Amino acid sequence: MSYQIKFLKKENDLNKLLKSQKKYPGTFCLLFVSLWDKLSNELVSSLQEKYGENEEGTSIYILDSFHTPHSFVIYNTTKLPHLVSHKKRSLKKEDHLSRIYRFFGL
Repeated sequence: MSYQIKFLKKENDLNKLLKSQKKYPGTFCLLFVSLWDKLSNELVSSLQEKYGENEEGTSIYILDSFHTPHSFVIYNTTKLPHLVSHKKRSLKKEDHLSRIYRFFGL
């Protein structure tokens, strides 16, 4: 499976994404990370190595705790990294690092 990486820098961008999801359900992933977490940084760099050049595929929106703290409250995120995958109308959460790596095929 192919993925397209996008970084969200503002809470407003996430709110727009969630509103559009209600009108036009689709598939995308939210990856919650921290700028100061070594494991989160390694995961993001691995994703950029493998999928950084892709222009198509399922979107991975990466949110960091410094720029978008309210988004962590929306999804009740307490552990990092945390993956939330939206598929049409269903929602799946994962916070085990090995399963996140397996999900992305790393």
